[in-house]
Amino acid sequence: MTAPLFPPGLAGLASRYDTILCDVWGVIHNGRAAFTEACDALVKFREGGGRVCLITNAPVPEAQVVRYFEPLGVPREAFDACVSSGDATRYELSQRPGQTVWRLGGDEGWEHDRHLYEGLDLKFQDDAGADLLLCIGLRDMANDQPEDYRAELREGVENGLPMLCANPDKQVRVGGKLYWCAGALADVYEDLGGEVIYPGKPYAPIYKLALERVAAMGAPARNILCIGDSPATDVRGASGQGFDSLYVGTGLKQHGADFEAEVTDLLADYGEMATYAMTGLRW
Repeated sequence: MTAPLFPPGLAGLASRYDTILCDVWGVIHNGRAAFTEACDALVKFREGGGRVCLITNAPVPEAQVVRYFEPLGVPREAFDACVSSGDATRYELSQRPGQTVWRLGGDEGWEHDRHLYEGLDLKFQDDAGADLLLCIGLRDMANDQPEDYRAELREGVENGLPMLCANPDKQVRVGGKLYWCAGALADVYEDLGGEVIYPGKPYAPIYKLALERVAAMGAPARNILCIGDSPATDVRGASGQGFDSLYVGTGLKQHGADFEAEVTDLLADYGEMATYAMTGLRW
C-alpha cells in the first residue's frame, strides 16, 4: 500500500479542488464541541471560492444535523450545504409507498427517528411481520451491545425482511467515549444471512445527493476532496467515487506520537489508500 502525503494544512491543497465533501462527527466536532481549527479551515476554503458540502452518516435529515451546530460552536460560514445518510434513507423510504416498516432505534434520542418517515405513505408494525426493517440504531446506545440483538434480528432474516440501515457507521465517538451505531447491527444482520441496504457512506446514494446539491449552487463539482476520520466509510467512499481523500485523526482512532506510521498501518489494515492525512483538519 502507498502511504498518504502528510501536508501541514489545507492551505497548500486548496487550489487543487473546487469542492470539499467533509464529514461532520469526528472532523468538525466531537458531539460535545466544535474543532475550531477544522471549522476555520473550511471557512477559509470557502473564502477562496471553494464550496463545502458536509456529508454525514447521521441517521437524521439535514435540518436535525444542522440544528446542533450553533450550540456546539460550528459556524454557518464553514459550509454551503449538508447531506446526511438520513436524507438518503428518507428518499429510499419514499420509494416504498404503502409498505409496513419495523423500526429499530432509540426514538427521540440523537437519532430523532420520526424525522426519517414523517409525512411518507408508510405503515408501522414493530415486529418481523413487516415489509422492511428500518435500523436507526441501538435502543440504548450507552449500554447495549450489538450481539444483544442477534435473536431479534434473526426473526427478520427468517421472514426475508431487507434491512434499511440509516447509519452505516459502526461506532461514533461522543466526547471521549465510543458508542455503537446502526452499522454494527447491520453487520449482525448480514452475518445471519440478511440483506442490508446502505444509503450512506461509503455507498453511492449519499454521494449522488451531495453532488446534486453542489450542482444546484451553479456549477457541477469537478475537482473533489473528501475529508473524514474513517477508513471504512470516508476513505473507502471517496475511492469508490474516484475522489481524492484526506484522513484526519480527530475521530474514531486515538493516535499516538508516530502519526504517520500509525495512519499508514491503519489504512493498510482496511485495504484503503488515502491521498493525504493530517492529525486534524487545519488551514
